[in-house]
Amino acid sequence: MATNITIITERTRKLPGWLWFVALWCFGVGSAMSLGFAFKLLMNATLFAIR
Repeated sequence: MATNITIITERTRKLPGWLWFVALWCFGVGSAMSLGFAFKLLMNATLFAIR
């Protein structure tokens, strides 16, 4: 008597390398801009506090 063996494989979607590069670049630029904006607000607050 033969036993049927069924192998179920999960398909995983892998993003291409260039898409990872674009996503990480956008994240890095967004982080740098938000950090710069926070620094600008802090500098404005301290300059107005000194006057």
